[in-house]
Amino acid sequence: MTPDRLSATFAALADPTRRAILARLASGETSVLQLAEPFDMSLPAVSKHLKVLERAGLIERGREAQWRPCRLQANPLKGVADWVEYYRRHWEESFDRLESYLKELQRKSKEENIQRKEKRDGRKK
Repeated sequence: MTPDRLSATFAALADPTRRAILARLASGETSVLQLAEPFDMSLPAVSKHLKVLERAGLIERGREAQWRPCRLQANPLKGVADWVEYYRRHWEESFDRLESYLKELQRKSKEENIQRKEKRDGRKK
């Protein structure tokens, strides 16, 4: 997925209304009117959201007589998932290194506390 396409996909997904529209489309193709039902906004406002999703390649709109079906297009989401997966591995590795470092610090701190206590108690090894 090209960076521009990825940016368009993330921009489209940034809005909670558009994410809700995609969630509804995940169950199958739906008309614009049906998509607009749960939202407290005008039909033109919903249509603008649909245009953003369509430009990002996340949905496809058809025309069958008076019915205007919308359907989810999963390919851009695959690109996002691939991108996130790449960075997930990077962050997991970084967190694993951080965890090891913190355990080492804790171990050293415990040893120093024991040594201080032994020195204070006059029982040096």
